[in-house]
Amino acid sequence: MRKVPVTGAVGMVLGHDITRIVPGREKNRAFKKGHVIRETDIEALRNLGKEHIYVWEPGENMVHEDEAALRLAGAAAGQGLAMNGPNQGKVALRATHKGLLKVDIDRLNSVNSIEDMVFSTLHNNRGVEEGQTVAGTRVTPLAVPGDKLEEAERICSRPGPLIYVKPFNPLWVAVVTTGNEVYSGRIQDASFGMIRNKVTPFGGRVMGQSIVPDDQDLITGEIRRFIAEGAEMVLTSGGMSVDPDDVTPPGIRATGAEVVFYGAPVLPGSMFMLAYLGHVPICGLPGCVMYNSTTILDLLLPRFFAGERVSRADVVAMGHGGLCEECEICRYPSCSFGKSTGA
Repeated sequence: MRKVPVTGAVGMVLGHDITRIVPGREKNRAFKKGHVIRETDIEALRNLGKEHIYVWEPGENMVHEDEAALRLAGAAAGQGLAMNGPNQGKVALRATHKGLLKVDIDRLNSVNSIEDMVFSTLHNNRGVEEGQTVAGTRVTPLAVPGDKLEEAERICSRPGPLIYVKPFNPLWVAVVTTGNEVYSGRIQDASFGMIRNKVTPFGGRVMGQSIVPDDQDLITGEIRRFIAEGAEMVLTSGGMSVDPDDVTPPGIRATGAEVVFYGAPVLPGSMFMLAYLGHVPICGLPGCVMYNSTTILDLLLPRFFAGERVSRADVVAMGHGGLCEECEICRYPSCSFGKSTGA
């Protein structure tokens, strides 16, 4: 790149985008990099406050910002992502399907530790929609040394992609609702509709609901029955507190499932229980799931439907960012809830 006076730039190749900003009204690209400067452009450039511009003169081992951004994005992107741009030196990555965003945070930090490299993403383990922008990358100067870019590319691509989107898998979901008061008809169950609304956006197919009293053996039997009939996830509602009549946790344990945790550093949702019988997650849902719009269940469902097995370490990491602010207008997932830096 070479800095030249605008008045002496006719016939030269513009080395960078030039932006026009009208305060409070618009921001757009007035001149695109690669544009060959004409005599008629001089006045327009000066009206934009440009007395000097950079013109492109490829140097030895230097890579233009557009090419550099394309190479970075291409090296980092795995399944479920498409590139858009470059636009003003930036390349965006968009999701090509709905799914769970996966970001290798350690490697992302390594890339951003290299001078002149910029790579920003949404949070790891966030559910994203088709067409949603999930990352953007660029280099800060108009050209970067090729060896520096190659170092960043190596980090982006090995081992495996730095960022990708895992598709959601349709799962058969069973619901076991416990409680003498519901079983006897004293109160009407409200959990089934809520659960169906939670799992349907991920492709969940509710295969049925069983309502049982507070009886450990019956709870155990219904969970096992549903799994034998093909359930790929079982959600239990009711009986998750420490009251003497609440026997859902021991009912889950008695299935022979491996309990990952009972009690999580997430509010609301601290009394959540997760166990696995083989590959099937069994979730004991606390009462807050019935009346809070966003809880630990919303943090875990995307991971279940993406086929991930959640570990105790995953749940422990949720404590940082695990406090929902319970905003009057819920903005989840576009908020801090569940966005642990270590997740």
